[in-house]
Amino acid sequence: MSNQKPTIVLVHGAFADSSSWNGVVPKLREQGYRVLAASNPLRGIESDADYVADVVNGVDGPVVLAGHSYGGVVISRAATTAPNVKALVYIAAFQPEAGESVFELSGRFEGGKLGPDTTNVLASQGELSIKPENFSDVFAADVPTEIADVMAVTQRPVTERALGTPFDGEPAWKNLPSWALIAEQDHAIPAAAQAFMSDRAGSEVTRVDASHAVSVSRPDVVAEVILAAAAKVA
Repeated sequence: MSNQKPTIVLVHGAFADSSSWNGVVPKLREQGYRVLAASNPLRGIESDADYVADVVNGVDGPVVLAGHSYGGVVISRAATTAPNVKALVYIAAFQPEAGESVFELSGRFEGGKLGPDTTNVLASQGELSIKPENFSDVFAADVPTEIADVMAVTQRPVTERALGTPFDGEPAWKNLPSWALIAEQDHAIPAAAQAFMSDRAGSEVTRVDASHAVSVSRPDVVAEVILAAAAKVA
């Protein structure tokens, strides 16, 4: 236990950017926490994790590291080289074990709608994006249409390599306390997959009736989960 409040570092996932935390950040800052939202490059697990680890290692004092979606993979790697991380928070996120990839985990359970029929591939760059006409259903079904439409247009593509590469080495959740928010109406990462991963990791679990874009539709619940982790570190 430290007398210093931890800094909360937020890591977005695929098909999103740091603005996906806009509703969450004020709620964390209102409680006196310093907050950083890292811009996840979405290029590959190792390089993305190295970038996030650099951000975290630049923070003076303890850190609570939170990741959404593919951001969960990134924080699981980044925290292994950032000794000031004291807790991990997975927001509708992947918690991979060695040898598992995003594609493999999401396809292991029924209920996902993210696939060849709902994504576009930019072959020259090996990048994936969600088709605009499918974005709301797959990613943000409980977000107001006018907001989901903007999210579809401004989404950040992710490389197929990032989602298809098996996780290498021991994930940080094996050695750090973790919290997980399961989005029950998630069409990108099936809720059953989230439950399997969080149970395996021994995470403290909260469930909410929300889409994959839970940080946009239910920022109050997301903030509560992150604050619960931060309170245990402070």
